[in-house]
Amino acid sequence: MGQPKEFPEQEQKQPGDEYKMQPEPEIIKENYRGSQKLEGKTALITGGDSGIGRSIAVHFAREGANVCIIYLEENEDALETKKMVEAEGQKCEILEGDLKQEDFCKSVVQQTISEFRKINILVNNAAVQFPKDDIQDIGFDQIQETFDTNIFPYFYLAKEALKQMKDGDCIINTTSVTAYRGSEHLLDYSSTKGAIVSFTRSLSKMLAKRKIRVNGVAPGPIWTPLIPATFNDVKEFGQDTPMGRAGQPCEVGPAYVFLASEDSSYITGQVIHVNGGEIIGG
Repeated sequence: MGQPKEFPEQEQKQPGDEYKMQPEPEIIKENYRGSQKLEGKTALITGGDSGIGRSIAVHFAREGANVCIIYLEENEDALETKKMVEAEGQKCEILEGDLKQEDFCKSVVQQTISEFRKINILVNNAAVQFPKDDIQDIGFDQIQETFDTNIFPYFYLAKEALKQMKDGDCIINTTSVTAYRGSEHLLDYSSTKGAIVSFTRSLSKMLAKRKIRVNGVAPGPIWTPLIPATFNDVKEFGQDTPMGRAGQPCEVGPAYVFLASEDSSYITGQVIHVNGGEIIGG
């Protein structure tokens, strides 16, 4: 990627303002060459409209997969992701709605199957975070919103998708570096990400006999719309990593390709750490 980019202080933005971010997130590297690792596969990706989710969708498409992405309300971002996937020669469906609703989770699985006749890869990726420096400032409504968004849909979607997933299919969950080292600013968020690690490990054991693999990716500081939407001051974002910079979505997406493909056929219950060099136990 060459020299690390500087991340200037910015005004607070909404997640849908990805096109305004400076620098813009890099979704896929120009020199990334697909090799049909996912040819004929169908992937359902939550939070696929921007950031890491968009990168996953575009990488999957370049590897030959059709994609269905779920997003909350960022229509412009979702349409841009759809355009990027279709530019790779693959089909893309975009479905808007609230993953906190179990009925909606069931419906998106059924809509994906109706359109593509199957789901081979489920990527649970959508999340929210609300920084607070004092536990006294974390109210019940925030706790409920964070857990309802960040972990409960993983259950809803897995339950429905597994009704038709088969030998060789897989589930990939997005956790976080904060699940392993904690975060004094993101107590409830990091708690849900810890739950995702345990969910991944436990579900992998549950599904091993069915030959359905379950793994996770734990990103560190990655330059996505969630960051300027969450923090007012981002000029030093990622600078405390051993590599001295934040990562780009294009540096995370290939980890999902690996876990979705036959290259990882003997890997389940594991988490890949894409975090700029921070040493993590577990």
